[in-house]
Amino acid sequence: MALAPWNVLAAGKLRTDAEEERRRQTGEKGRTLFTSNWERTPLEREMSLALEKVAKEVGTPHITAVAIAYLMQKASYVFPIVGGRKVEYLEANIDALRITLTPSHIKFLESIVPFDAGFPHTIIVSAHLLFVLSY
Repeated sequence: MALAPWNVLAAGKLRTDAEEERRRQTGEKGRTLFTSNWERTPLEREMSLALEKVAKEVGTPHITAVAIAYLMQKASYVFPIVGGRKVEYLEANIDALRITLTPSHIKFLESIVPFDAGFPHTIIVSAHLLFVLSY
C-alpha cells in the first residue's frame, strides 16, 4: 500500500532563521489561511534547526529537501504531497530525491519532536480519557 502524506513541510513553517528574518524584513510573511500567526512556534524552530544541521551534513541548502527525504526513507512507496509557490520550492522538492539519510540522521531528527499519532487517534484517545476521567 502506498502512502501519500500531506502537510509534510508544516504548511511552510519549516524554514531557516535567515528565511524567517528575511520574511520579517520584506513583509512577505507566510501562510495565514488557518491562522494569522505566520511565524514558527518554538517547536517548529527547533525542528528547523535540526533539519538545517542535517542539510549541511548531506550537502544541500534546502532544509525542506531533508524533511521530504526523511519521510520518503521511512517506508516504501511514500509519495508526499508537496506544493510550492516559487521555483526554488520546486528545486528543493526535487533535491530531496538525491538525499540519502543515515540511520544516525534519522535518529537525530526523531529525537527533536515527540511522535504525534495525529488525527483521528488524538481525538479518539482524548475523548476516551475524558470519558474515563469523568467517572
